[in-house]
Amino acid sequence: APPECPFCGEAAGRELEEHVRVRHGHLLGAPGAGNGEQLYECPMCSLTCTNIQILEEHVDLHLEEHNFSEGGNIRDLELAQQLQTEEHERQRSEEEKREREEFKKLQRQYGLDNSGGFKQQFLKNMEREVDRGRMQPFEYHKRKADMLESLASGIDDGKTKTSGVIEALCKYYQNENKDVRRVWLSAGVDHFHSSLGDRGWGCGYRNFQMLLSSLLQNSFYNDCLRDTTLIPSIPKIQSMIEDAWREGFDPHGASHFNNRLHGSKAWIGACEIYSLLTSLRIKCQIIDFHKPTGLMGTHPRLFEWILHYYSTDSEGGAKVVCTSKPPIYLQHQGHSRTVVGIEEKKNKSLCLLLFDPGCSSQEMQKLLKQNSDGNAVKLLRKFVGSLKEKQYQIVAVDGVLSLEEKAACCRASQVLTSEKIP
Repeated sequence: APPECPFCGEAAGRELEEHVRVRHGHLLGAPGAGNGEQLYECPMCSLTCTNIQILEEHVDLHLEEHNFSEGGNIRDLELAQQLQTEEHERQRSEEEKREREEFKKLQRQYGLDNSGGFKQQFLKNMEREVDRGRMQPFEYHKRKADMLESLASGIDDGKTKTSGVIEALCKYYQNENKDVRRVWLSAGVDHFHSSLGDRGWGCGYRNFQMLLSSLLQNSFYNDCLRDTTLIPSIPKIQSMIEDAWREGFDPHGASHFNNRLHGSKAWIGACEIYSLLTSLRIKCQIIDFHKPTGLMGTHPRLFEWILHYYSTDSEGGAKVVCTSKPPIYLQHQGHSRTVVGIEEKKNKSLCLLLFDPGCSSQEMQKLLKQNSDGNAVKLLRKFVGSLKEKQYQIVAVDGVLSLEEKAACCRASQVLTSEKIP
């Protein structure tokens, strides 16, 4: 409240001194008045009084006003600090909540949320199919029994496999006279697509199965694969990668998965494929195309590298070259595919031929028809303008390792780096 006049009690505010002089001047003496009265001057505003009691009351009002002002400032400061602290805590709490939600989202996206693996997803999706009337109960029980048998043996059941596509492509290109000047193909690659058990996360495993299907048909790799004569199931592949980690391959990558893949829906990439192949004594390398090398975010260097990979050992001028080269594992953010060949057009442009795990058996089987008019081949073709991700990685097989070379690769993988194409 504003200070009150000591003479009349009226609220005078900042004009207290003027109020006293005008309204109560008769009670005050003037300095040097010469009337012999004792004068008392206020030490705070220089107001002069003739009565000591009046002066004391006047000074008390000054002190009360000062104390009120000080107390108000302190309370305002404390309140401001409290509000600032509360706002900071609220923001920190919201940020922590947002980070937890993002982390859980990433865990779900990459299969690290402990929600089960291939078996659990397979059963859950089949139950959903039965509930929707798209699968009969007897089929559910049969497929469940087949799935459990496959898991027990560690061998893929082959229900998502399509064989003979490479052979059909050879025949197609022999008769194709439009714009393909030359084509190189990997030998004997089976196509595998995702199933009810790995839909949404199994592309890396399916691409490994494609690569392995070609290696198993090449006698050069018989010694490396004598313990892997059939295509393993996805849970078995997960266990094989864990075995490679236990041997000492890629400890940094293993720690990302807490050294465990089996029983999860964890995505794998080029590093896991490299570790697995090398643990089998299969010589390979990771090539990193870490930035676009062409216009509009394209990667012509990637196409040139793959052309060189296929054409290095080929001789003569045959239009269709069925090489002994294994297919190439191709990785980019969020997906992976398998390169099974490359076309060179008459205008010198290049076109990759890719097996995609996301493509169904029904679509792939269209390529097996003898009267194919080329439309089915469009499923496989990817031109330079079609691959515009920021980065690509490939894993390319290049022979067999001795035990000493395998041990050296294991040591090197502990600081695993890929070769980067500038």
